[in-house]
Amino acid sequence: MKKVLIALLGLVFIGGALSAVLANGRQAEPFPAGSVSESRLQPGGLTVLQYAATFVDDSRPTAANGDYAGDSSRRLEGQVWHPADNAGGPYPLIVYSHGFTSTWEGGAYLAQHMASLGYVVVAVNYPLTNFMAPGGPNVMDVVNQPADISFMIDRLIADSATAGHALEGMVDQSRIGLTGISLGGMTTTLASFHPEMRDERIGAALSIAGPTAMFTKKFFTHADVPFLMLAGDIDALVPYTSNAVPVLDKVAGSELVTVTGGSHTGFAGPAAPLRWLDNPDAIGCYMVRDNVDEALEEEEPWFDRIGTVEQGINYDAVNELCRMDPLPTAMNVLRQHMITTVVVSSFFQSHFAANAQERQAARDYLDKTLASELAEVSHQANRG
Repeated sequence: MKKVLIALLGLVFIGGALSAVLANGRQAEPFPAGSVSESRLQPGGLTVLQYAATFVDDSRPTAANGDYAGDSSRRLEGQVWHPADNAGGPYPLIVYSHGFTSTWEGGAYLAQHMASLGYVVVAVNYPLTNFMAPGGPNVMDVVNQPADISFMIDRLIADSATAGHALEGMVDQSRIGLTGISLGGMTTTLASFHPEMRDERIGAALSIAGPTAMFTKKFFTHADVPFLMLAGDIDALVPYTSNAVPVLDKVAGSELVTVTGGSHTGFAGPAAPLRWLDNPDAIGCYMVRDNVDEALEEEEPWFDRIGTVEQGINYDAVNELCRMDPLPTAMNVLRQHMITTVVVSSFFQSHFAANAQERQAARDYLDKTLASELAEVSHQANRG
Protein backbone atom coordinates (compact mmCIF):
# COMPACT_ATOMS: atom_id res chain seq x y z
CA MET A 1 0.00 0.00 0.00
CA LYS A 2 2.84 2.36 0.86
CA LYS A 3 4.38 1.81 -2.55
CA VAL A 4 1.05 2.53 -4.24
CA LEU A 5 0.67 5.75 -2.29
CA ILE A 6 4.19 6.80 -3.21
CA ALA A 7 3.47 6.04 -6.87
CA LEU A 8 0.24 8.05 -6.78
CA LEU A 9 1.99 10.97 -5.13
CA GLY A 10 4.63 10.78 -7.83
CA LEU A 11 1.99 10.94 -10.55
CA VAL A 12 0.36 13.92 -8.84
CA PHE A 13 3.72 15.67 -8.66
CA ILE A 14 4.49 14.96 -12.31
CA GLY A 15 1.01 16.07 -13.35
CA GLY A 16 1.34 19.28 -11.36
CA ALA A 17 4.76 19.99 -12.79
CA LEU A 18 3.49 19.36 -16.33
CA SER A 19 0.52 21.66 -15.74
CA ALA A 20 2.87 24.35 -14.46
CA VAL A 21 5.08 24.01 -17.52
CA LEU A 22 2.10 24.18 -19.87
CA ALA A 23 0.66 27.18 -18.06
CA ASN A 24 3.86 29.14 -17.53
CA GLY A 25 6.24 27.89 -20.20
CA ARG A 26 7.02 29.39 -23.58
CA GLN A 27 6.25 32.93 -22.55
CA ALA A 28 6.29 35.69 -25.14
CA GLU A 29 9.19 38.03 -25.63
CA PRO A 30 8.35 41.24 -23.77
CA PHE A 31 8.00 44.58 -25.48
CA PRO A 32 11.15 46.75 -25.33
CA ALA A 33 11.78 48.08 -21.83
CA GLY A 34 10.73 51.69 -21.45
CA SER A 35 8.91 51.72 -24.80
CA VAL A 36 5.55 53.29 -25.51
CA SER A 37 4.31 49.81 -26.43
CA GLU A 38 5.27 48.48 -23.01
CA SER A 39 3.41 51.33 -21.37
CA ARG A 40 0.29 50.85 -23.50
CA LEU A 41 0.21 47.15 -22.68
CA GLN A 42 -0.20 47.88 -18.98
CA PRO A 43 -3.76 47.87 -17.58
CA GLY A 44 -5.39 51.24 -17.03
CA GLY A 45 -5.85 52.70 -13.61
CA LEU A 46 -9.50 51.74 -13.08
CA THR A 47 -10.72 48.75 -11.09
CA VAL A 48 -12.78 46.45 -13.31
CA LEU A 49 -15.97 44.63 -12.40
CA GLN A 50 -17.91 42.21 -14.57
CA TYR A 51 -21.22 40.42 -14.45
CA ALA A 52 -23.07 37.75 -16.38
CA ALA A 53 -25.64 39.25 -18.71
CA THR A 54 -28.57 37.81 -20.64
CA PHE A 55 -30.35 39.73 -23.40
CA VAL A 56 -33.59 38.27 -24.79
CA ASP A 57 -35.04 39.85 -27.91
CA ASP A 58 -38.66 38.72 -28.11
CA SER A 59 -39.23 40.62 -31.34
CA ARG A 60 -37.05 38.35 -33.47
CA PRO A 61 -36.97 34.53 -33.70
CA THR A 62 -34.06 32.13 -33.77
CA ALA A 63 -34.33 30.05 -36.94
CA ALA A 64 -34.59 26.28 -37.02
CA ASN A 65 -31.15 24.76 -37.41
CA GLY A 66 -30.44 21.08 -38.04
CA ASP A 67 -32.27 19.10 -35.36
CA TYR A 68 -33.06 22.32 -33.47
CA ALA A 69 -36.65 23.49 -33.94
CA GLY A 70 -35.84 27.16 -33.40
CA ASP A 71 -37.27 29.63 -30.92
CA SER A 72 -39.63 32.59 -30.92
CA SER A 73 -36.89 34.86 -29.49
CA ARG A 74 -33.14 35.39 -29.71
CA ARG A 75 -31.25 34.77 -26.48
CA LEU A 76 -27.80 36.32 -26.02
CA GLU A 77 -25.78 35.23 -22.99
CA GLY A 78 -22.38 36.59 -22.05
CA GLN A 79 -20.57 39.13 -19.90
CA VAL A 80 -20.36 42.87 -19.31
CA TRP A 81 -17.14 44.49 -18.07
CA HIS A 82 -17.13 48.00 -16.63
CA PRO A 83 -15.20 50.33 -14.32
CA ALA A 84 -16.04 49.85 -10.66
CA ASP A 85 -17.79 53.21 -10.38
CA ASN A 86 -19.21 55.89 -12.64
CA ALA A 87 -17.10 58.75 -11.30
CA GLY A 88 -15.32 59.13 -14.63
CA GLY A 89 -18.36 58.32 -16.72
CA PRO A 90 -20.19 58.13 -18.88
CA TYR A 91 -17.80 55.78 -20.67
CA PRO A 92 -17.54 54.62 -24.29
CA LEU A 93 -19.26 51.32 -25.09
CA ILE A 94 -17.53 48.54 -27.04
CA VAL A 95 -19.38 45.50 -28.41
CA TYR A 96 -17.16 42.46 -29.03
CA SER A 97 -18.34 39.74 -31.45
CA HIS A 98 -16.93 36.22 -31.38
CA GLY A 99 -15.86 34.14 -34.35
CA PHE A 100 -17.48 31.08 -35.90
CA THR A 101 -17.56 28.08 -33.52
CA SER A 102 -16.17 30.34 -30.80
CA THR A 103 -17.62 32.07 -27.72
CA TRP A 104 -17.52 35.40 -25.90
CA GLU A 105 -14.44 34.18 -24.00
CA GLY A 106 -12.36 34.83 -27.11
CA GLY A 107 -12.37 38.56 -26.41
CA ALA A 108 -12.26 38.50 -22.61
CA TYR A 109 -8.61 39.61 -22.44
CA LEU A 110 -9.42 42.63 -24.59
CA ALA A 111 -12.56 43.46 -22.62
CA GLN A 112 -10.68 43.39 -19.32
CA HIS A 113 -8.01 45.73 -20.67
CA MET A 114 -10.48 48.15 -22.25
CA ALA A 115 -12.59 48.34 -19.10
CA SER A 116 -9.49 49.23 -17.08
CA LEU A 117 -9.03 52.21 -19.41
CA GLY A 118 -12.58 53.42 -18.85
CA TYR A 119 -14.85 51.49 -21.22
CA VAL A 120 -17.99 49.43 -20.87
CA VAL A 121 -17.57 46.23 -22.90
CA VAL A 122 -20.15 43.58 -23.73
CA ALA A 123 -19.54 40.16 -25.31
CA VAL A 124 -22.14 37.45 -25.78
CA ASN A 125 -22.63 34.12 -27.48
CA TYR A 126 -24.68 34.59 -30.64
CA PRO A 127 -27.48 32.00 -30.85
CA LEU A 128 -26.43 29.97 -33.90
CA THR A 129 -22.75 30.70 -34.58
CA ASN A 130 -21.21 29.92 -31.19
CA PHE A 131 -19.40 26.66 -30.41
CA MET A 132 -22.37 25.13 -28.56
CA ALA A 133 -25.11 26.34 -30.94
CA PRO A 134 -28.14 24.03 -30.97
CA GLY A 135 -28.16 22.05 -34.18
CA GLY A 136 -24.50 22.92 -34.73
CA PRO A 137 -22.87 26.26 -35.61
CA ASN A 138 -24.39 27.82 -38.74
CA VAL A 139 -22.30 30.49 -40.44
CA MET A 140 -25.27 31.90 -42.34
CA ASP A 141 -26.86 33.24 -39.15
CA VAL A 142 -24.25 36.01 -39.24
CA VAL A 143 -26.88 38.07 -41.09
CA ASN A 144 -28.92 38.27 -37.88
CA GLN A 145 -26.08 39.36 -35.65
CA PRO A 146 -26.00 43.09 -36.52
CA ALA A 147 -29.56 43.36 -35.17
CA ASP A 148 -28.38 41.52 -32.05
CA ILE A 149 -25.78 44.24 -31.61
CA SER A 150 -28.36 47.01 -31.95
CA PHE A 151 -30.60 45.27 -29.42
CA MET A 152 -27.77 45.02 -26.89
CA ILE A 153 -26.84 48.66 -27.38
CA ASP A 154 -30.46 49.64 -26.72
CA ARG A 155 -30.53 47.54 -23.57
CA LEU A 156 -27.22 48.81 -22.21
CA ILE A 157 -28.19 52.44 -22.80
CA ALA A 158 -31.43 51.75 -20.94
CA ASP A 159 -29.50 50.06 -18.11
CA SER A 160 -27.26 53.12 -17.86
CA ALA A 161 -30.35 55.27 -17.38
CA THR A 162 -31.75 53.00 -14.65
CA ALA A 163 -31.19 54.06 -11.06
CA GLY A 164 -29.46 51.39 -9.01
CA HIS A 165 -28.29 49.35 -11.99
CA ALA A 166 -24.63 48.29 -12.09
CA LEU A 167 -24.23 50.44 -15.20
CA GLU A 168 -26.04 53.49 -13.88
CA GLY A 169 -24.55 56.58 -15.53
CA MET A 170 -21.85 54.57 -17.30
CA VAL A 171 -22.74 54.34 -21.02
CA ASP A 172 -22.02 57.25 -23.34
CA GLN A 173 -24.29 56.68 -26.32
CA SER A 174 -22.28 59.16 -28.39
CA ARG A 175 -19.16 56.94 -28.20
CA ILE A 176 -19.92 53.40 -29.37
CA GLY A 177 -17.45 51.09 -31.09
CA LEU A 178 -17.46 47.56 -32.45
CA THR A 179 -14.80 44.91 -32.71
CA GLY A 180 -14.70 41.17 -33.30
CA ILE A 181 -12.62 38.26 -34.50
CA SER A 182 -13.17 36.39 -37.78
CA LEU A 183 -16.94 36.02 -38.30
CA GLY A 184 -17.21 38.55 -35.47
CA GLY A 185 -15.13 40.88 -37.61
CA MET A 186 -17.62 40.37 -40.42
CA THR A 187 -20.44 41.07 -37.96
CA THR A 188 -18.67 44.29 -37.02
CA THR A 189 -18.38 45.25 -40.69
CA LEU A 190 -22.04 44.52 -41.42
CA ALA A 191 -23.25 46.47 -38.39
CA SER A 192 -21.06 49.42 -39.35
CA PHE A 193 -21.51 49.71 -43.14
CA HIS A 194 -24.43 47.65 -44.46
CA PRO A 195 -27.10 49.99 -45.88
CA GLU A 196 -29.91 48.15 -44.05
CA MET A 197 -28.21 46.30 -41.17
CA ARG A 198 -25.93 49.06 -39.93
CA ASP A 199 -26.47 50.93 -36.70
CA GLU A 200 -25.97 54.66 -37.18
CA ARG A 201 -24.71 55.02 -33.61
CA ILE A 202 -21.44 53.22 -34.42
CA GLY A 203 -18.52 55.64 -34.18
CA ALA A 204 -15.56 53.33 -34.89
CA ALA A 205 -15.07 49.73 -36.04
CA LEU A 206 -12.13 47.34 -35.80
CA SER A 207 -12.17 43.97 -37.53
CA ILE A 208 -9.71 41.36 -36.31
CA ALA A 209 -9.01 38.93 -39.15
CA GLY A 210 -12.52 39.39 -40.48
CA PRO A 211 -13.49 38.39 -44.03
CA THR A 212 -14.08 41.20 -46.54
CA ALA A 213 -13.80 39.39 -49.89
CA MET A 214 -17.59 39.38 -50.18
CA PHE A 215 -17.71 43.19 -49.93
CA THR A 216 -16.95 45.49 -52.85
CA LYS A 217 -15.73 49.06 -52.62
CA LYS A 218 -19.31 50.27 -53.01
CA PHE A 219 -20.37 48.47 -49.85
CA PHE A 220 -18.19 50.74 -47.71
CA THR A 221 -19.68 53.94 -49.14
CA HIS A 222 -22.92 53.57 -47.17
CA ALA A 223 -21.42 55.00 -43.97
CA ASP A 224 -18.47 57.11 -42.89
CA VAL A 225 -17.08 55.07 -39.99
CA PRO A 226 -13.39 54.92 -39.01
CA PHE A 227 -12.28 51.37 -39.80
CA LEU A 228 -9.16 49.39 -38.92
CA MET A 229 -8.32 45.87 -40.06
CA LEU A 230 -5.93 43.91 -37.84
CA ALA A 231 -4.65 40.77 -39.57
CA GLY A 232 -1.91 38.17 -39.58
CA ASP A 233 -0.08 37.64 -42.84
CA ILE A 234 -0.15 33.82 -42.57
CA ASP A 235 -3.85 33.54 -41.69
CA ALA A 236 -4.99 30.12 -42.92
CA LEU A 237 -8.71 30.64 -42.35
CA VAL A 238 -9.31 34.16 -43.74
CA PRO A 239 -6.43 34.65 -46.19
CA TYR A 240 -4.55 37.92 -45.80
CA THR A 241 -4.10 38.82 -49.46
CA SER A 242 -7.78 38.59 -50.41
CA ASN A 243 -9.35 39.94 -47.21
CA ALA A 244 -6.98 42.29 -45.39
CA VAL A 245 -4.84 43.86 -48.12
CA PRO A 246 -7.79 45.13 -50.25
CA VAL A 247 -9.23 47.06 -47.29
CA LEU A 248 -6.99 50.05 -47.95
CA ASP A 249 -8.40 50.40 -51.45
CA LYS A 250 -11.99 49.60 -50.53
CA VAL A 251 -12.48 51.76 -47.46
CA ALA A 252 -11.74 55.49 -47.48
CA GLY A 253 -9.84 56.54 -44.38
CA SER A 254 -9.16 52.95 -43.37
CA GLU A 255 -6.14 51.48 -41.62
CA LEU A 256 -4.42 48.11 -41.91
CA VAL A 257 -2.20 46.72 -39.16
CA THR A 258 -0.34 43.62 -40.28
CA VAL A 259 1.24 41.12 -37.89
CA THR A 260 4.03 39.23 -39.64
CA GLY A 261 3.80 35.60 -38.62
CA GLY A 262 0.37 36.16 -37.11
CA SER A 263 -2.09 33.28 -37.39
CA HIS A 264 -5.88 33.50 -37.42
CA THR A 265 -6.53 31.43 -34.31
CA GLY A 266 -3.82 33.27 -32.40
CA PHE A 267 -5.98 36.37 -31.97
CA ALA A 268 -8.48 34.60 -29.69
CA GLY A 269 -7.91 34.48 -25.94
CA PRO A 270 -8.53 30.73 -25.44
CA ALA A 271 -5.76 30.00 -27.97
CA ALA A 272 -3.11 30.78 -25.32
CA PRO A 273 -2.28 27.09 -24.65
CA LEU A 274 -1.76 26.59 -28.40
CA ARG A 275 1.48 28.58 -28.19
CA TRP A 276 3.16 25.19 -27.93
CA LEU A 277 2.13 24.39 -31.52
CA ASP A 278 4.05 25.49 -34.60
CA ASN A 279 0.83 27.05 -35.91
CA PRO A 280 -2.46 27.21 -33.97
CA ASP A 281 -4.41 27.41 -37.24
CA ALA A 282 -3.99 23.62 -37.44
CA ILE A 283 -6.51 23.44 -34.60
CA GLY A 284 -8.54 26.38 -35.90
CA CYS A 285 -9.02 24.73 -39.28
CA TYR A 286 -9.97 21.43 -37.67
CA MET A 287 -12.62 23.18 -35.54
CA VAL A 288 -14.11 25.33 -38.29
CA ARG A 289 -13.82 23.52 -41.61
CA ASP A 290 -16.42 20.78 -41.21
CA ASN A 291 -19.02 23.12 -39.74
CA VAL A 292 -18.51 25.69 -42.48
CA ASP A 293 -18.65 23.06 -45.20
CA GLU A 294 -21.90 21.66 -43.82
CA ALA A 295 -23.41 25.13 -43.60
CA LEU A 296 -22.40 26.14 -47.10
CA GLU A 297 -23.68 22.90 -48.59
CA GLU A 298 -27.16 23.45 -47.18
CA GLU A 299 -27.97 26.23 -49.63
CA GLU A 300 -25.96 27.59 -52.56
CA PRO A 301 -25.34 30.43 -52.97
CA TRP A 302 -25.92 32.22 -49.68
CA PHE A 303 -24.39 35.67 -50.22
CA ASP A 304 -27.81 36.88 -51.34
CA ARG A 305 -28.77 36.67 -47.66
CA ILE A 306 -26.23 39.39 -46.95
CA GLY A 307 -27.49 41.77 -49.62
CA THR A 308 -27.54 42.60 -53.31
CA VAL A 309 -24.88 43.36 -55.86
CA GLU A 310 -26.18 46.92 -55.94
CA GLN A 311 -25.54 47.19 -52.20
CA GLY A 312 -21.93 46.10 -52.70
CA ILE A 313 -22.04 42.34 -52.15
CA ASN A 314 -19.65 40.27 -54.26
CA TYR A 315 -21.48 37.08 -55.18
CA ASP A 316 -18.32 35.74 -56.83
CA ALA A 317 -16.24 35.71 -53.65
CA VAL A 318 -14.36 32.41 -53.35
CA ASN A 319 -14.21 30.26 -50.23
CA GLU A 320 -10.46 29.99 -49.51
CA LEU A 321 -10.83 28.49 -46.05
CA CYS A 322 -7.83 26.45 -44.87
CA ARG A 323 -6.18 25.88 -48.25
CA MET A 324 -2.72 26.83 -47.01
CA ASP A 325 -0.53 23.71 -47.05
CA PRO A 326 1.85 23.29 -45.38
CA LEU A 327 1.17 25.76 -42.58
CA PRO A 328 4.17 28.00 -41.88
CA THR A 329 5.48 28.49 -38.37
CA ALA A 330 3.48 31.15 -36.56
CA MET A 331 4.46 33.61 -33.85
CA ASN A 332 3.89 32.90 -30.16
CA VAL A 333 0.17 33.28 -29.42
CA LEU A 334 0.91 35.26 -26.26
CA ARG A 335 2.94 37.76 -28.27
CA GLN A 336 0.05 38.02 -30.73
CA HIS A 337 -2.30 38.79 -27.83
CA MET A 338 0.04 41.53 -26.63
CA ILE A 339 0.08 43.16 -30.06
CA THR A 340 -3.68 42.85 -30.39
CA THR A 341 -4.19 44.51 -27.01
CA VAL A 342 -2.15 47.61 -27.82
CA VAL A 343 -3.61 47.97 -31.32
CA VAL A 344 -7.25 47.59 -30.26
CA SER A 345 -6.92 49.88 -27.25
CA SER A 346 -4.98 52.53 -29.16
CA PHE A 347 -7.46 52.57 -32.04
CA PHE A 348 -10.45 53.15 -29.80
CA GLN A 349 -8.53 55.62 -27.65
CA SER A 350 -7.67 57.60 -30.79
CA HIS A 351 -11.41 58.12 -31.32
CA PHE A 352 -13.02 57.89 -27.89
CA ALA A 353 -10.48 59.05 -25.28
CA ALA A 354 -11.86 61.73 -22.99
CA ASN A 355 -9.53 64.52 -24.09
CA ALA A 356 -7.81 65.62 -27.29
CA GLN A 357 -4.30 65.04 -25.91
CA GLU A 358 -5.04 61.37 -25.18
CA ARG A 359 -6.66 60.92 -28.57
CA GLN A 360 -3.65 62.42 -30.33
CA ALA A 361 -1.20 60.31 -28.32
CA ALA A 362 -3.04 57.16 -29.36
CA ARG A 363 -3.10 58.32 -32.99
CA ASP A 364 0.63 59.07 -32.94
CA TYR A 365 1.32 55.64 -31.49
CA LEU A 366 -0.50 53.88 -34.32
CA ASP A 367 0.87 56.12 -37.07
CA LYS A 368 4.46 56.56 -35.94
CA THR A 369 5.53 54.43 -32.98
CA LEU A 370 3.90 51.01 -33.24
CA ALA A 371 5.87 49.70 -36.21
CA SER A 372 9.13 51.33 -35.10
CA GLU A 373 9.03 49.55 -31.73
CA LEU A 374 7.60 46.18 -32.81
CA ALA A 375 9.51 44.73 -35.73
CA GLU A 376 6.81 42.22 -36.68
CA VAL A 377 4.11 44.87 -37.04
CA SER A 378 3.37 47.30 -39.87
CA HIS A 379 0.77 50.05 -40.11
CA GLN A 380 -0.69 51.46 -43.32
CA ALA A 381 -3.45 53.99 -43.81
CA ASN A 382 -5.68 55.28 -46.58
CA ARG A 383 -6.09 58.96 -45.76
CA GLY A 384 -8.20 59.65 -48.83
